[in-house]
Amino acid sequence: MLATLLLLCGLAAPLHNGPHDGPHHEHPQSETPVWEHAPKASGPVWVGSGDHRYLWNADWLQLPAERDWLGSTHGCIAIDREDHIYFSADTGPAILIYGRDGKLLRTMGSDWGAGVHGLSLVAERKRTVEADKVPAVASGAWAPDDANWQNYGQVLWVAHTARHEVFKTDLTGKVLLRIPWPEASGHYTDPEQYKPTGVVVGPDGTVLVADGYGRSWVHRFDSEGHYLDSFGGPGDEPQNLNTPHGLWIDWSADVPTLLVADRENHRIVRFSLKGEYLGSSDPSSGLLRRPCHVQFRGDLGVVSDLAGRITLLNRNLELVAQLGDNPNEDQRAQYQVPPQDWREGAFCAPHCAAIDSAGNLYVMDWNIAGRFTRLEPAPEPTPDAAK
Repeated sequence: MLATLLLLCGLAAPLHNGPHDGPHHEHPQSETPVWEHAPKASGPVWVGSGDHRYLWNADWLQLPAERDWLGSTHGCIAIDREDHIYFSADTGPAILIYGRDGKLLRTMGSDWGAGVHGLSLVAERKRTVEADKVPAVASGAWAPDDANWQNYGQVLWVAHTARHEVFKTDLTGKVLLRIPWPEASGHYTDPEQYKPTGVVVGPDGTVLVADGYGRSWVHRFDSEGHYLDSFGGPGDEPQNLNTPHGLWIDWSADVPTLLVADRENHRIVRFSLKGEYLGSSDPSSGLLRRPCHVQFRGDLGVVSDLAGRITLLNRNLELVAQLGDNPNEDQRAQYQVPPQDWREGAFCAPHCAAIDSAGNLYVMDWNIAGRFTRLEPAPEPTPDAAK
């Protein structure tokens, strides 16, 4: 199995130079790529400062002994309750699952092919209405600290750009439900126009899907996959979107809301779970260049910015810190930066980032050879602590 994980030939990924409304393009690559490893720093490399200083760890993920490279990385990261790290790969099995120690645990999706883009781990719960003694009202996502939901285990939702669909699987890779292109929306004449990049599930089981590489709509489906409606779409009004790349449900308020990484509008947008526009970060502030994904753990959010850096936000979408900003603008948002040109402390094209329960940040660059970095919390000691 391991021998098939990391094929080095024929890698391809869509361009990220702007919005997508056509077929994905392939990057040229030689059949036998030859890369050198990046030079190692002479000592530890930290990014950030104060309480948000992190140790840069480029070597946390252990590859099989016979392999030097992960292979093309272009997709998403999700972390389960056991701190197992799920991420997509464009060659070999579609999903690789690692422990926090960097060792491969298992794989899934060996027949899914390239194109797995959005991942969402959902703790499905079944609601019980005590007053009426009626069980199984609806299945949906786990709302933290909600005593009315009883755990039914985790499932994985997948947005597959090349197959023009989203689907739900168990954690062995068994597909439980498929949702094809939303023909009923009236926004498409052909499934090829639909290229979903992100998927999340609401507390009532509603499935929300971002068509980030297609027509820039966010679609809503019920828990059985039936089309409900759409919002966003192209245009110049605040509620319109331009490459809604990643989705996240914010559970922090009494009423959950949807966060959308509106990449080519340079902002994070907040909607109700029914698609009502509620506000956004300021796209003219320079806070975000080209945000691909946003994920929260507690009150800390991490945004992967394709244009060469990671941004940490609070719940009000205000700046906490920016990490790994690449001073070389020619490397930002570039897929074909070879390993010998990587530098510790600087990202090239962050495509997804996630936070585990210990506060480690995992960052996947969109990269021809595959780049997956861990930033480990290393707060600077206070003067009092040094005494």
